[in-house]
Amino acid sequence: DGCGHTVLGPESGTLASINYPQTSPNSTVCEWEIRVKPGQRVQLKFGDFDIDDSDSCHSSYLRVHNGIGPNRTEIGKYCGFGFQMDGLITSKSNEVTVQFMSGVHTSGRGFLAAYSTTGKSDLITCLDIASHFSEPEFNKYCPAGCVIPFADISGTIPHGYRDSSSLCMAGVHAGVVSNTLGGQINVVISKGIPYYEGSLANNVTSKMGPLSTSLFTFKTSGCYGTLGMESGVIPDSHITSSSILEWPNQTGQVNIWKPENARLKRIGPPWAAFISDEHQWLQIDLNKKKKITGIITTGSTLAEHYYYVSAYRILYSDDAQKWTAYTEPGMGKDKIFQGNTELYQEVRNNFIPPIIARFFRINPLKWHQKIAMKVELLGCQFSIGRAPKIILPAPPQNKNEKNADFMDDFTHSVKTSLQTDKTTFTPEIKNTTVTPSVTKDVALAAVLVPVLVMVFTTLILILVCAWHWRNRKKKTEDTYDLPYWDRAGWWKGMKQFFPIKSAEHEETPVCYSSSEISHPRPREVPTMLQTESTEYAQPLVGGIVGTLHQRSTFKPEEGKEASYADLDPYNSPIQEVYHAYAKPLPVTGPEYATPIIMDVSSHPSTPLGASSISTFKAAGNQAPPLVGMCNKLLFRTDSASSAQALYDIPKGQPGPGSADRLVYQVPQSMAHPTVSKD
Repeated sequence: DGCGHTVLGPESGTLASINYPQTSPNSTVCEWEIRVKPGQRVQLKFGDFDIDDSDSCHSSYLRVHNGIGPNRTEIGKYCGFGFQMDGLITSKSNEVTVQFMSGVHTSGRGFLAAYSTTGKSDLITCLDIASHFSEPEFNKYCPAGCVIPFADISGTIPHGYRDSSSLCMAGVHAGVVSNTLGGQINVVISKGIPYYEGSLANNVTSKMGPLSTSLFTFKTSGCYGTLGMESGVIPDSHITSSSILEWPNQTGQVNIWKPENARLKRIGPPWAAFISDEHQWLQIDLNKKKKITGIITTGSTLAEHYYYVSAYRILYSDDAQKWTAYTEPGMGKDKIFQGNTELYQEVRNNFIPPIIARFFRINPLKWHQKIAMKVELLGCQFSIGRAPKIILPAPPQNKNEKNADFMDDFTHSVKTSLQTDKTTFTPEIKNTTVTPSVTKDVALAAVLVPVLVMVFTTLILILVCAWHWRNRKKKTEDTYDLPYWDRAGWWKGMKQFFPIKSAEHEETPVCYSSSEISHPRPREVPTMLQTESTEYAQPLVGGIVGTLHQRSTFKPEEGKEASYADLDPYNSPIQEVYHAYAKPLPVTGPEYATPIIMDVSSHPSTPLGASSISTFKAAGNQAPPLVGMCNKLLFRTDSASSAQALYDIPKGQPGPGSADRLVYQVPQSMAHPTVSKD
């Protein structure tokens, strides 16, 4: 009466004391007899050991024996609280007896242990979790019987399982190992996720879990794809059933829940049987043999019809005539799969080993209200490989006892090699379509060819872009990158594209003084300006300033009223160059600017009577008295030549080369001659 959780498989298993992990009861005993295949030995590993040792293992202990029955021999006797046993306990034969005895005690959980054959050196127990291992990837062997009620897992495939989950129990949930057989798992550790989903699969319920630092997944063969129920690859004609539910609704319309409605995630009603008994079935024709590794089922998915199948068995066939029920190796009865617990949740069950068949049939055994379900099959294509052909060597010609013994030994060795899946010689393999090396080469070529195409395409695009950029840059330099930028010349060249000013300026009175104004020759103007003392800043910019339409003012002598002249820069026959000054006069002084300098030296010589009029301050500290009167100078902008002023012959010494100051009389009051346009 002291036996707890126990699963004894043909190659591995799990055993625990009664009431584990709670305190074991007093005065209990349990004995396990473990047998494996002849020629193999048993290894035992403890996941937890907590047995009272107050009486030095006299009444409470765990004892391991070699063999079974009265001829067994003791390997060891163990007790203690939190006892840590490093390594494995190995038997000398293929049989082991484990005996647990509990006396009177107040504490102690008992024990949990796992066993396997000695070939599984990486054996772990059902209590090992992912955080116990530091490697990013590792292989372990899980024993049978790791679906235990006192362990839990969080997560699902393909997202992964929380690192606090039992490795072997998660392997059963993922479908990579069988709970009744155990098996090898390949674990990959990666970064955790914020939330882990829960699901029901292979009779294991995964709970929802919070954030963790890491998670783990399993490497598998990859034969877990859908086989065409949901996608429609399997046609409606290939889905049949034992009966169909037909019933009228409130409006009198007949509802038919046909077998083709049994497609997973398909909106609408499911397939439902007309009669709910254990003789109903849903059949799927895969059109050819497939490797079937799992099945996913749901209920009706209609809230008003709370129907689902809670347990079923699986049958398969190659001709739809002779059917075989699915059983696990070593089990003498059909396997019963756990179905749904409600109508919406998807429940997955895996087949270990997989089913190889064309026709697949589901036989419901338990249901809620009515038999109704939706289905999807998991698996992949099945390829048939031929068995190796064994060629026996020719017997010797002399048929003596040695030859007979030789033939007997050889036949025995061949039989033994076939039974143990080992060959003593290289078999002759024929009729193979693709060798493993060719398969690897094809897979490698399928990866490398697209990569090389992308690399060469990228290089060609880079070279084309570089060539185009270089030509464009060279063209840009040849066209626009001038070694010297002549701003004045550029401005003079652009002036010809500006519109000619057509509006005439108003007549502006100009005052002249015979004692103040002298008329030098054009070539003497720059020389005289250079000899003058500079009262104002020199011009910063050469060229025409567009804002000189406004009237220009000249600084007269102190105490005299300033006169002004408004010269039209557009209608002058000679292109004058006006200079703008950077430094203005003080605010307190008279509002005058420096005289406008007209560059007559750069133009052809013109008569003295031309409109290039320059007004400047006379030499000397004392200004001469103002003599004369103001007349009006009329400018006509519509003429090809600018207005001219006529003067009398100057008084004083004649001759343009006279060094004395030239004093002009006031111009006579006479009209300007009119010059017509050519």
